[in-house]
Amino acid sequence: MSERGGIVVLDFGGQYTQLIARRIREQQVFSAILPCTATVEQIRKYEPAGIVLSGGPNSVYDAGAPHCDPGVLSLGVPVLGICYGLQWMAHILGGRVERADRREYGRAELLVKNGSPLFAGLPHRLRIWASHGDHVRALPPGFHVTGETGNAVAAVEDPARRLYAVQFHPEVRHTDCGAEILRNFVFDICHARPLWSGAAFIAETVESIRKKAGDARAICALSGGVDSAVAAVLVHRAIGDRLTNIFVDNGLLRKNEFSETLELLRDRMGLQVVGVDAAKRFLSRLSGVTDPEDKRKRIGAEFIAVFDEQARQMASGSNRAAFLVQGTLYPDVIESVAVRGPSQTIKTHHNVGGLPEVLPFALIEPLRELFKDEVRSIGRELGLPEEILTKHPFPGPGLAVRLLGEVNEERLALLREADAIVVEEIRRAGLYEKVWQAFAVLLPVRSVGVMGDERSYGFTVAVRVVESEDAMTADWTRLPTEVLERISTRIVNEVHGINRVVYDISSKPPSTIEWE
Repeated sequence: MSERGGIVVLDFGGQYTQLIARRIREQQVFSAILPCTATVEQIRKYEPAGIVLSGGPNSVYDAGAPHCDPGVLSLGVPVLGICYGLQWMAHILGGRVERADRREYGRAELLVKNGSPLFAGLPHRLRIWASHGDHVRALPPGFHVTGETGNAVAAVEDPARRLYAVQFHPEVRHTDCGAEILRNFVFDICHARPLWSGAAFIAETVESIRKKAGDARAICALSGGVDSAVAAVLVHRAIGDRLTNIFVDNGLLRKNEFSETLELLRDRMGLQVVGVDAAKRFLSRLSGVTDPEDKRKRIGAEFIAVFDEQARQMASGSNRAAFLVQGTLYPDVIESVAVRGPSQTIKTHHNVGGLPEVLPFALIEPLRELFKDEVRSIGRELGLPEEILTKHPFPGPGLAVRLLGEVNEERLALLREADAIVVEEIRRAGLYEKVWQAFAVLLPVRSVGVMGDERSYGFTVAVRVVESEDAMTADWTRLPTEVLERISTRIVNEVHGINRVVYDISSKPPSTIEWE
């Protein structure tokens, strides 16, 4: 099986833990994430070729700081510590970690020294991405420095014990040669074999779903996007006609999305889909609500209520659907809840933290460990149409989190029209498949304008277009001015009630892609 002989990533709560695993999978080597509290026996079950200790938000000298079994360092396989992983390794082996006089956040320059195999074939100076407020003041016995920045020890190793560590993030794109550093660890140090692939993921996931579901029925929450479509196809391969897909019009969809998506899913993909018009009940639940977390949780609870009702209508007794299939991805999870280690909650996603505490279904989330671009790759392996695979991400709560303030039909109508114009113009410019997301946000802000020589007092729309690879980080797109001009002119002229358009030039971090 492809999961043997890979790399185990132990999670200390870092926001980029899954990104480490994903970079390893890009080398066609299996990677599994386990909590830092995993036992040595649990780790041994994977027969790992190596182990990575992730970053994390804590200080190793704090009371209650996360730690793992020191036996991990003597399993006989190489270990790579990243940021907190380096600090924990140094701390537990007799070194000294202290709060830095000068913290390092963002870009820094690494000076490589002493010919470490971790940096074999790489330049002696590299731009790296740092994120730490502590540093190693004294190394444990057996270690020596292999890299420095102007402020701190940035890389160390104990080659006799095959222990390696870096005080920066090789997994992020901001680090020069980060993929090569991880490749050196995976292949040259750990001697792992490239056995993981999309085909292997599909085969193993289908078999896992088949075992979990047994003879039970399931329903899938289809959204019309690539995530839920790929999840539906995987589960259909596993349990066949015992899966029923449900696509809900919650009144928060984009312009014409309900009818167009039903046609695509049924006619082009051949899925068994039940369309449910529940717009009025969702909007009723959102009446008077302005807090974004409250919106997400109300929407999540209402989705579950709709799915429960549909399951009861389709069958009864032991034949009732026992499982709910969702296209949850890792970026949804890492921002919502502490997944493996003590990560920080950023916002609740309706299909993760937004679900009620008690569910009438068990969950099947076959994509929970993947990023969007990985899901698209799996979708191509499964033969999904490009129209689905290239569709821009759309949040589960829909336009409710792109409409700041109270949600009502009048404001939704304005947002739908403005959003449709944004997408049309991005397509017209040939940019739709080159950017990650393009959409409009309706702000609860009115401003004075002049239209037809008369005073106007209309709403403001923010246009958001970003570039990203996996939604963990994103940068705002430098749109041509003529595209921005067409978008602004059309929205103001065609959407009555909006008289001002602004362009969002915030990156993630510090902002998120969605406004709520």
